[in-house]
Amino acid sequence: MATVAVTDTSFESDVLKAPGPVLVDFWAGWCGPCKAIAPALEELSTELAGQVTIAKVDIDDNPATPAKYGVRGIPTMLLFKNGQVVAQKVGAMPKSMLQAWLTSAL
Repeated sequence: MATVAVTDTSFESDVLKAPGPVLVDFWAGWCGPCKAIAPALEELSTELAGQVTIAKVDIDDNPATPAKYGVRGIPTMLLFKNGQVVAQKVGAMPKSMLQAWLTSAL
């Protein structure tokens, strides 16, 4: 399963009302660290399919959602369960650390 692009318009249905946990990656095309973790997030979306959905919100195209959740630096990853933020991580990290954080938070 690939990562899912989410917009300000689709955020409620794709994330807040999702049937399972959703990791939202707030990113931008000009952000080097965001580009660095993108392949790891794609791999994790396949490896953890059925356990978590990995979604991406481009902050330039969708400014309302990051503002609502206080996203000030990118990449910022928020894990949502039942419409609530249950874990947060800011900054790039190796895939192994991302995976360990994510699986511990699930």
